[in-house]
Amino acid sequence: MAKICIVFDRLRTEEKMLKKEGLELGHDTFLLDAKTTKINTDSKKNDFDFGDVILQRCISYFRGLHFTACLEFLDVPVINTFQVASKCGNKLIISLLLKKHGIPTPKTYFSFSSDVALETLEKVGYPLVLKPVVGSWGRGVIPIKDKDTADSIIEMRELTDGTHDRIYYLQELIKRPPRDIRTIMVGGQAVASMYRTSSGGFKTNIATGADPKLCEITKEMEDLCIKASDAVGGGILGIDLMEDEKRGLVVHEINNTVEFKALSKVAKKNIPKEIIEFTVNSLRK
Repeated sequence: MAKICIVFDRLRTEEKMLKKEGLELGHDTFLLDAKTTKINTDSKKNDFDFGDVILQRCISYFRGLHFTACLEFLDVPVINTFQVASKCGNKLIISLLLKKHGIPTPKTYFSFSSDVALETLEKVGYPLVLKPVVGSWGRGVIPIKDKDTADSIIEMRELTDGTHDRIYYLQELIKRPPRDIRTIMVGGQAVASMYRTSSGGFKTNIATGADPKLCEITKEMEDLCIKASDAVGGGILGIDLMEDEKRGLVVHEINNTVEFKALSKVAKKNIPKEIIEFTVNSLRK
């Protein structure tokens, strides 16, 4: 029996499902709110009860990442690791890793000033999709269809002037059906997959109203997802793919602390059970 700590910053259905499954499998499984935890440079592992292993489930990328760094400083095993989480939380890093490992991915342009971003748009041509390098649930993802739209978005970014507003991530608009594919990977294994069909708009995120439908995992899809998982270091991941009309499947995102509530409704495998079993088995390696 293992003692599993599930760290969260907002308690969702997924964390409750994981706790329930852990308990049913006979493991001492408990929840911990990251917002209530205090750690300092003199802290020791024995000062806390973090169990044998931690499942990092914070919604906030930065909170989860820095909390994981503290846990690894204390030599507490964490899934996913700091290295995996830091890569998956940044779309620019993911695009570079996918390309470097020979995984089909949309062509993406990186600019580090508004002037150069506008030059890229004018040279490459509209439309391109502007995405924040850090973010989830489709927030801030905007198809730039013309110069007027580009000027408005860039003006807004210059007003907010957040740290990541100065990094322009522009991606080709893939010609695809009105859907994408989300595949859950657990320890390098494709556990379940779903189509996320747009409810009429551009985005296919479940958080924005997309409808989940079971997707059968083909050999091509499985091979791509395994390569994508390996490219970031493995763990518990959500691999997002699109069906390009000419190139076939392309991988455009890899997600850390992936949500699976919607997919669990249609999946043939028990996703939280697969996650708990992988977490426990990781202790034996």
